[in-house]
Amino acid sequence: MSAIDHACPSGLVTVLLHRDDGRILLLRRAAGTATGGRLAPPGGGLTSEESVLATALRTADDAVGVVVSPGDMEFCHLVHRHGPDHRGRFGFVFTARRWSGEPRIQQPTAYSTLVWAQPVPPPAACDAEAAALLAQFTSGALLSVPGWDDAPGGAG
Repeated sequence: MSAIDHACPSGLVTVLLHRDDGRILLLRRAAGTATGGRLAPPGGGLTSEESVLATALRTADDAVGVVVSPGDMEFCHLVHRHGPDHRGRFGFVFTARRWSGEPRIQQPTAYSTLVWAQPVPPPAACDAEAAALLAQFTSGALLSVPGWDDAPGGAG
Protein backbone atom coordinates (compact mmCIF):
# COMPACT_ATOMS: atom_id res chain seq x y z
CA MET A 1 0.00 0.00 0.00
CA SER A 2 1.42 3.40 -0.95
CA ALA A 3 1.55 6.45 1.29
CA ILE A 4 -0.98 9.19 0.68
CA ASP A 5 0.38 12.64 -0.05
CA HIS A 6 -1.77 15.15 1.84
CA ALA A 7 -0.01 18.22 0.41
CA CYS A 8 -2.04 20.75 -1.55
CA PRO A 9 -2.45 19.51 -5.12
CA SER A 10 -0.71 21.43 -7.84
CA GLY A 11 -3.27 23.32 -9.79
CA LEU A 12 -4.69 26.35 -11.47
CA VAL A 13 -7.91 28.23 -10.85
CA THR A 14 -9.51 29.82 -13.92
CA VAL A 15 -12.23 32.48 -13.86
CA LEU A 16 -14.62 32.97 -16.76
CA LEU A 17 -16.20 36.41 -16.56
CA HIS A 18 -19.38 35.89 -18.57
CA ARG A 19 -21.34 38.87 -19.92
CA ASP A 20 -25.07 38.87 -20.64
CA ASP A 21 -24.34 38.84 -24.39
CA GLY A 22 -22.59 35.45 -23.96
CA ARG A 23 -19.06 36.74 -24.37
CA ILE A 24 -16.24 35.54 -22.11
CA LEU A 25 -13.28 37.67 -21.05
CA LEU A 26 -9.94 36.48 -22.41
CA LEU A 27 -6.49 37.96 -21.92
CA ARG A 28 -3.89 38.20 -24.68
CA ARG A 29 -0.51 37.14 -23.36
CA ALA A 30 2.19 39.77 -23.79
CA ALA A 31 4.85 39.50 -26.46
CA GLY A 32 8.04 38.05 -25.04
CA THR A 33 6.22 35.51 -22.88
CA ALA A 34 6.36 31.79 -23.73
CA THR A 35 2.88 31.95 -25.27
CA GLY A 36 2.93 35.57 -26.42
CA GLY A 37 -0.12 36.62 -28.45
CA ARG A 38 -2.23 33.65 -27.36
CA LEU A 39 -5.58 34.14 -25.60
CA ALA A 40 -6.64 32.55 -22.33
CA PRO A 41 -9.05 33.36 -19.50
CA PRO A 42 -7.68 34.81 -16.25
CA GLY A 43 -6.07 32.18 -14.04
CA GLY A 44 -4.09 31.91 -10.84
CA GLY A 45 -2.14 29.28 -8.97
CA LEU A 46 -3.74 27.26 -6.19
CA THR A 47 -1.94 27.48 -2.86
CA SER A 48 -2.31 25.61 0.41
CA GLU A 49 -3.08 28.92 2.18
CA GLU A 50 -6.47 29.52 0.56
CA SER A 51 -9.50 27.64 -0.71
CA VAL A 52 -10.21 27.25 -4.42
CA LEU A 53 -13.03 29.79 -4.01
CA ALA A 54 -10.70 32.30 -2.34
CA THR A 55 -8.20 31.72 -5.17
CA ALA A 56 -10.92 32.40 -7.77
CA LEU A 57 -11.92 35.64 -6.02
CA ARG A 58 -8.27 36.73 -5.74
CA THR A 59 -7.59 35.82 -9.38
CA ALA A 60 -10.44 38.02 -10.65
CA ASP A 61 -9.03 40.95 -8.69
CA ASP A 62 -5.32 40.29 -9.38
CA ALA A 63 -5.70 39.58 -13.10
CA VAL A 64 -8.34 42.08 -14.22
CA GLY A 65 -9.14 44.28 -11.22
CA VAL A 66 -12.72 43.22 -10.59
CA VAL A 67 -14.32 42.20 -7.31
CA VAL A 68 -16.68 39.25 -7.36
CA SER A 69 -18.83 38.43 -4.33
CA PRO A 70 -18.41 34.84 -3.15
CA GLY A 71 -22.08 34.13 -3.92
CA ASP A 72 -21.57 35.27 -7.53
CA MET A 73 -18.61 32.94 -8.17
CA GLU A 74 -19.95 29.61 -9.40
CA PHE A 75 -17.96 26.40 -9.88
CA CYS A 76 -18.47 25.07 -13.41
CA HIS A 77 -15.73 22.57 -14.34
CA LEU A 78 -12.88 20.43 -13.00
CA VAL A 79 -9.91 19.53 -15.18
CA HIS A 80 -7.58 16.72 -14.10
CA ARG A 81 -4.73 16.96 -16.58
CA HIS A 82 -1.96 14.39 -17.00
CA GLY A 83 1.11 16.42 -17.85
CA PRO A 84 4.33 15.65 -19.69
CA ASP A 85 6.06 15.21 -16.32
CA HIS A 86 3.67 12.26 -15.67
CA ARG A 87 1.98 14.05 -12.79
CA GLY A 88 -1.66 14.95 -12.41
CA ARG A 89 -2.62 18.59 -12.15
CA PHE A 90 -6.00 19.99 -11.20
CA GLY A 91 -7.72 22.93 -12.83
CA PHE A 92 -10.76 24.43 -11.11
CA VAL A 93 -12.94 26.58 -13.33
CA PHE A 94 -15.38 29.16 -11.99
CA THR A 95 -17.73 31.51 -13.80
CA ALA A 96 -19.10 34.87 -12.71
CA ARG A 97 -21.88 36.85 -14.34
CA ARG A 98 -21.72 39.77 -11.88
CA TRP A 99 -18.76 41.75 -10.58
CA SER A 100 -17.82 45.23 -9.44
CA GLY A 101 -15.42 47.35 -11.44
CA GLU A 102 -14.42 47.51 -15.08
CA PRO A 103 -12.03 44.76 -16.20
CA ARG A 104 -8.55 46.08 -16.98
CA ILE A 105 -5.05 44.67 -17.39
CA GLN A 106 -3.46 44.42 -13.95
CA GLN A 107 -0.28 42.59 -15.01
CA PRO A 108 1.07 44.36 -18.13
CA THR A 109 4.24 42.27 -18.21
CA ALA A 110 2.11 39.13 -18.58
CA TYR A 111 -0.89 40.37 -20.59
CA SER A 112 -1.31 43.01 -23.29
CA THR A 113 -5.04 43.31 -24.00
CA LEU A 114 -8.52 42.25 -22.92
CA VAL A 115 -10.72 40.50 -25.46
CA TRP A 116 -14.44 39.80 -25.03
CA ALA A 117 -15.13 36.78 -27.26
CA GLN A 118 -17.84 34.27 -27.96
CA PRO A 119 -16.75 30.93 -26.50
CA VAL A 120 -18.08 28.98 -29.51
CA PRO A 121 -16.14 28.73 -31.63
CA PRO A 122 -13.20 29.89 -29.54
CA PRO A 123 -11.04 32.56 -31.17
CA ALA A 124 -8.25 31.15 -33.34
CA ALA A 125 -5.71 32.87 -31.09
CA CYS A 126 -6.75 30.78 -28.06
CA ASP A 127 -4.11 28.39 -26.85
CA ALA A 128 -5.10 24.70 -27.02
CA GLU A 129 -5.90 24.42 -23.31
CA ALA A 130 -8.09 27.54 -23.37
CA ALA A 131 -9.96 26.32 -26.45
CA ALA A 132 -10.57 22.93 -24.81
CA LEU A 133 -11.72 24.60 -21.60
CA LEU A 134 -14.19 26.83 -23.47
CA ALA A 135 -15.55 23.76 -25.31
CA GLN A 136 -16.08 21.97 -21.98
CA PHE A 137 -17.70 25.07 -20.48
CA THR A 138 -20.16 25.50 -23.34
CA SER A 139 -21.05 21.79 -23.35
CA GLY A 140 -21.90 21.91 -19.65
CA ALA A 141 -19.42 19.13 -18.83
CA LEU A 142 -18.35 19.12 -15.19
CA LEU A 143 -15.17 17.04 -15.63
CA SER A 144 -12.43 16.54 -18.20
CA VAL A 145 -9.33 14.33 -17.89
CA PRO A 146 -6.98 15.28 -20.76
CA GLY A 147 -3.83 13.24 -21.20
CA TRP A 148 -4.89 10.30 -19.05
CA ASP A 149 -5.78 7.98 -21.97
CA ASP A 150 -2.16 6.97 -22.54
CA ALA A 151 -1.01 7.22 -18.92
CA PRO A 152 -0.38 4.17 -16.74
CA GLY A 153 -3.53 3.65 -14.72
CA GLY A 154 -5.38 6.24 -16.79
CA ALA A 155 -9.02 5.81 -17.55
CA GLY A 156 -9.57 8.96 -19.55
